[in-house]
Parts: sequence; structure tokens; C-alpha cells
Amino acid sequence: MLDLTLPDGSVRRVSPGTTALDVARSIGPGLAKAAVGAELDGRLVDLRTPIETSGPFRLFTTKNEEAGIFLRHTAEHVLADAVQRLWPSARIDVGRRDHSEKYQYDFRFPRAFVPEDLEAIEAKMREIVKEKHKVERVEISREEARELFAGMGEELKLERLEDIPEGEPITLFRHGEFVDLCRGPHAQRVDQVGAVKLLESSGVFYRGDESRERLQRIYGTAFATRDGLDGYLADLELRRARDHRRLGPELDLFSFSRNAPGSPFFHPRGTVIYNLLVDYVQGLNRRDGFEEVRTPQILDVDLWHRSGHWDNYRESMFFTEVDERQYAVKPMNCPTHCLIYRTGLRSYRDLPIRYADFGRLHRYERSGVITGLTRVRTFCQDDAHTFCTEEQIEAEVLRPVSTILEIYRTFGFEDIRIEVSTRPEKSIGSAELWQRAEAALMGALSSRDLAFEVNEGDGAFYGPKIDFQARDALGRSWQLGTVQLDYQMPERLDLEYTASDGGARRPVMLHRAMLGSVERFLGILIEHTGGAFPVWLAPVQAVVLPVSDRFLDYGAEVTGRLSDAGVRVELDERSEKLGYKIRDAQKQKVPYMLVIGGREQEAGTVSLRLREAPEGGAADQGAVIVDELAARIAERAASKSLDL
Repeated sequence: MLDLTLPDGSVRRVSPGTTALDVARSIGPGLAKAAVGAELDGRLVDLRTPIETSGPFRLFTTKNEEAGIFLRHTAEHVLADAVQRLWPSARIDVGRRDHSEKYQYDFRFPRAFVPEDLEAIEAKMREIVKEKHKVERVEISREEARELFAGMGEELKLERLEDIPEGEPITLFRHGEFVDLCRGPHAQRVDQVGAVKLLESSGVFYRGDESRERLQRIYGTAFATRDGLDGYLADLELRRARDHRRLGPELDLFSFSRNAPGSPFFHPRGTVIYNLLVDYVQGLNRRDGFEEVRTPQILDVDLWHRSGHWDNYRESMFFTEVDERQYAVKPMNCPTHCLIYRTGLRSYRDLPIRYADFGRLHRYERSGVITGLTRVRTFCQDDAHTFCTEEQIEAEVLRPVSTILEIYRTFGFEDIRIEVSTRPEKSIGSAELWQRAEAALMGALSSRDLAFEVNEGDGAFYGPKIDFQARDALGRSWQLGTVQLDYQMPERLDLEYTASDGGARRPVMLHRAMLGSVERFLGILIEHTGGAFPVWLAPVQAVVLPVSDRFLDYGAEVTGRLSDAGVRVELDERSEKLGYKIRDAQKQKVPYMLVIGGREQEAGTVSLRLREAPEGGAADQGAVIVDELAARIAERAASKSLDL
């Protein structure tokens, strides 16, 4: 018998093979009718899947937030059904693994879907939902599945069928006449999906492989109620308004070119922000005892064989060949820092040695996953490596941990979650060393009473890591900084130091990034701030707005005085109406708008207007003396204040 522990602490004893729906029926007919899905021991399970283990158990109805995952997965199948009802010759590939927010399906279809198609598909989906079909789970043999999908002409499914390991159950999910190969989980009935919305369509390559055929993908979302959908769409509109891929070009920060896929071009204004971010971290590095180094971008592949990257990372690397020697473009700095370490004899008295490197890195990302600044092929990390003794691990781990938390507060990220990621399936080194490294990271955090969660199996291939998850202004969580503990690379690259007893020892290596990649962090920061950067980061801190051409000379004088004081200031010399100039400055997210006319010229002042009104105050600040304004901007920049 199996024991299922319910949320109230009571235990239901059931036979192996009992389904979650059976459990719901045993509790009451109302719950059985309303149930959407279940959770067993932290894992979402379909209502119809036989239960084979004991553990904590929960049932979900449409009132539970977790129900959305079951509903969106079900709506995904309704989408495919609708497309095939409208275009019977369309063939389906697969849907989405993560249904926490969206669903999607890829179709073999002769052309791109247009907005009118999406409207027709969405209408057909609503018709299917009203048919109130039950969703059935069917377990069949591999041969039966081959015969079924071959008969349906679903050639893509036959290839996907081969991806399922031998011995693993092969399951279909069916509603009405529609059936597809799927693991689930799904809702109990299609009419539990209360509201659907198709969001967009795009072309994608089969399996993300540019050499394979191009399919057409449709994205959508679904909720139990119309109110839930409306709330999501309103939130989506907020996200679109803050999307760095839109704001970047609008604010003239960066652009992309098909001549360099996945590689951003930073414009002058974007470069100002980029350099300020680097300068900020460089200052913290100096304070924390890190010395900056520069290392080559192209290195012999032999180094990457020895470091372990060839076996564990080469699919994400670029390669070239010169003089009949094969080279790799550097995807990370750690092996090059080991080479610097090896250039001299090291003693325990020299440790810790801390190197920081802002060198350019290149990693191959498939074209289908490149996303603005947050997923690129070339980038710069605020990368650093520490070589230390085992006795120094705790202090050298806590040093960057403290600085990372300081950085995130500076940028206004208040909700920070810390995770310790443990040994992944693909890794190098002995289990004993991994356990020692994991215990060292957890012990360091515990010594400062820093709460953390354990993220099983998500460490780097060479060692466990501390990851920092920051929640942005829209409530989304981003993985930013990391501190990684590595016993493997010093061993593989033969690093040594002379211990106090005269013997040779291996140093321990710590990998550290605080912003992560500067490109990705900037993309996240644009969305966190909506492009309204704090004063110290704003590429243009102030703009001078003459009310007419008669005051251009005074405008030039004010601009010069502020520029001499270190303010990044521009003069708007256009012969446009003042209202237009103000709106344009607001669109460009300039923190300070300085209006000047006859009264200001006579008094030697500016009329100050802020980008947004402070809490309990007004955007219009009235007349301000130029030198006082310069001092105010300097103070805000020096303190890295988030206030105007």
C-alpha cells in the first residue's frame, strides 16, 4: 500500500496503480468533478496516471494557481486540433515543455500564419472547448504508436517517437477525435479551459536545426477564467512596453545586424551605460583585492581538451584553423587565468590570488534561441577567478557573495533568492570532491545566516555553485551572479603551490561573476527600469530646452557650465514647440529637463522638470540655480541614488 499525505496532514492509504482522480472521487464527487490535476512529492501528475510511490499529495481545481499549467497544456492540444480541423493537411510536431505561462505548437504548413489565421484558429478553439470532451490518457506499445501515426501521415511524430527511451511508457492523450503523442499532464476536460488567446506566430527550424525544414509555430496562453486572461494580457502589455528589444533601438542604445547574428552593436548612448557598468564593477574589484588581467581570445584546442571544456562544452564553442593547427574562440576565461597562475612558482604566502577579466567571450547559440541582449553569441562577463587554499574557501566565497548583494541593492533589486546548485549528470571529478565542494559552499552561506535553496543537479560540469536569482519590477525572476567552487581545473591544468611544510599542494579555484554578462544584465536592467535609468547611468542626464531660438545662446551657456561640472547634458536646438521638446525628452527617458526662457535668462536659472514626479511631489520643480543643479546631479551620481 502507498501513503499519500494530504495538505491537512491526513494520510490516504491507496493501492499501487490508483490514480489521482480515484483519490479525488474517494474524497467527494464535487472535488472529482472540479479536479484539474495533482501533485505528488513536488511533481505535477496527470489525474489519470497510475500512482506508484508514496509522498505528499495535493489536488488542484481551477481555483488553484498551479491549475494553469494543466489548462495551458490542454489548450495546446486544442490548438493543434483547431489547426487540423481548419487545414486537414497540416501536420504537427511538438508543443512546449514549460506551460507555466504559454503553450505552443509547431506545424508543417506551407506558409506563414497571418493574423487572420490566428483569429480563425482561436474561434475554432472556442468551439472545441464548448464540445466539453473528456481528455483521455492511453498507454500503448511502440509498434502500435508507429502504426497509428504512420496511418495518420504524421511523419514528424514517427521521428519523435524514436526519442522515447526503451522501457519508458508511451502515452497518447485524446479528446474527441484528436490524438497526440504526449507525456501530459492535462486537465480532466477541455471545457475546464475557460479562456484562450493566441499571441503570435513565427517560423522555426525543426528541432532548432537550421539544416532541417522550416515549421510554423503558434504561441498562445489560456486561463480558467476571462478575468485571469485579462490580467495576464494587461501584464503582457506592461512587459512589451518594457521589452529591451523595443526600448534599445528607441533609446538609440544598440542594434543588431544580419551580418553578425546574435552580436549586438552598441551605439554611443548604449556604450556610455556599458562603460559605466564596467567602471562600477572595476571599482568594486579593486576594493575587494582583485587584479585585472587581459587574455587572448583564440587558443589552441589542446587547452580546452585539458580543461574539460572539449568533452563538456564544445557544442557551444566556435573553432578556427590556422597553419594546420586547430584553435577555439574563448567561451570563458578560466583556463587562461590558470595559464597566468602557472607562469611563476606560487607559495601559500601568495594565496589568495585574485584575477578579474573583462575580455570578450564567444559562445555558439542556435539562431532559434538568440533573444536580444539576454541570449547572445558575443559578450563580456565581469569575470573573476580566485586561487586559494582550502582553509581560505569560506572567506573567499563570502567576499563576492557580500559584494553581489550590495550590487543588486544598488540597482533596486530587492527580492533576491540564493540557490546552491549541485552536481549535474554531466560532470567531471569524484563524488567525494563534489560533496566536499558542495558542503563548503553551503557552510559559507550558513555561517552568515544567509538562507538558500538547494537546486539539485544544476551545477557547472566542474563544480557546484551559488546562484543569485533577482526579481525585477515586473515580478520576473532572473539568474544573475554566480560563485562556483572548482577542485577539477587546478588538477587538470596541474596548478600547484608550496605549502607551509614545503610540500606541493593544489589550490582551490573559485569562479565568480556578479552582473553575469554585461550584455544580459543591461537587457534585464532596461526592462527593470523601463529604460528610465538612475541618474548615474543615464546616457543623457539633462537636456536644455530653450522656449525659442532667442534663448539658444543662454542655452549654450547653461549646457557648457553643466558639461564642465561633469554632467552629461545636451542642448535641444530644434525650432520646435516646447511641448514637443518636452515630450521627446520624456520619451528618451532623460532624468532632468531644463526649460529656459526670458525669466530664466534674466535670473541666471533654469526651470527644472523631472522625468517623473517624486512620491508626494510634482514633476515641475520650479526655478533652480545652475550650479546647485550641477551639485545635485553630482551627488545623485556619486551616491548611485535611485532618486531624482
